[in-house]
Amino acid sequence: MLCRVIKLTHLDEPLCFLQPEIRFAFAPRTPMSLHSMSGHRFLTSRLMDLKQIQYFIALFEDGSVTRAAKRLNIVQPALSMQIAKLETELNSRLFERGPHGMTPTDAARQMYRLYMPIMRDIEHAREQLSRHDVIVAGRISLGMVASEAQSVLPESLALFNAVYPHVEVSVADGFSAQLIDAVEAGRLDAAIINRPRGRLSLDTSPLVVEEMVLVTSAEHGPALPDTITASALTKLELVLPTRRNGLRGALDAALLNADIVIKPQFEIDLLTTIVQFVEQSSIATIMPRVVVQRKVDDGRLRATPISAPRIVRHIVCVSHPKRPIGPATTELIDIIADQIRRVTTGIEIADPDPADGNEA
Repeated sequence: MLCRVIKLTHLDEPLCFLQPEIRFAFAPRTPMSLHSMSGHRFLTSRLMDLKQIQYFIALFEDGSVTRAAKRLNIVQPALSMQIAKLETELNSRLFERGPHGMTPTDAARQMYRLYMPIMRDIEHAREQLSRHDVIVAGRISLGMVASEAQSVLPESLALFNAVYPHVEVSVADGFSAQLIDAVEAGRLDAAIINRPRGRLSLDTSPLVVEEMVLVTSAEHGPALPDTITASALTKLELVLPTRRNGLRGALDAALLNADIVIKPQFEIDLLTTIVQFVEQSSIATIMPRVVVQRKVDDGRLRATPISAPRIVRHIVCVSHPKRPIGPATTELIDIIADQIRRVTTGIEIADPDPADGNEA
């Protein structure tokens, strides 16, 4: 039997294993096409090997033959030849060649959505097999809500890299709903998000319950007591995230339960902009402590606890039930959760109402 040595893309220490000469055949029992895009059809009876899929994904993500070839450690003609061969086999143009690089067609975008879960499953298999080796290598794709990514990610990655120097990490930030979609589609291995209000088809693990505090400028902000009641927030000029942001959802839900309605003067989704605005003005905001703790420690901001009710948000990790995360991914998530607790004084706040169902 012929065998092929499989080398997975992006691995510093690639695991090589012998596999029978296999080509992926997407052939249904009855003749049909996967999709029809601009008159093109994917011919599902065609065969594609792993190398072609890897080359296609690299070119799709990099948008340039030069960058993709460098990433794959091959010469440009070899990459162009494989892509041309793939287009011939599929009878579909995948990229439009232009002066600014390679622009994927609708057919290519459909292929990328279909192939990414397959490639992630292969990488997960490689990670599971590498548990028996001294060196753990692989690639992690993690999503995070921006408030956590901006606050604890640099330190978390430094700690993780010290333990797993051969693991590549890709991190994307965004709103919780966007990250959930990416995990479901296989574009992310896992995501650290605000707890969703509704049920998910994904596996969900609680990580941290974070206190939200009133944030004001140490120089320009109003005089405040050591603790402020939620009802007193209605008297302040506020800047808050928009309603599509999970932070705003947690805040509005907690205040609604207390029959309190606040109307911010400003709504901004960029948390760094909100924090800078508050630091330079008399406007206040309400944020998780982890977002502002460093500037509080530096004396530039003040963080005032909120009572009656106390406002918290719940951070959870979601992953696909059919694509279990490996030990390296689990370790990175644990490090991030520990860093959140450390920044917020190391005390994990008890859940005031586990059944409230709010996105936090």
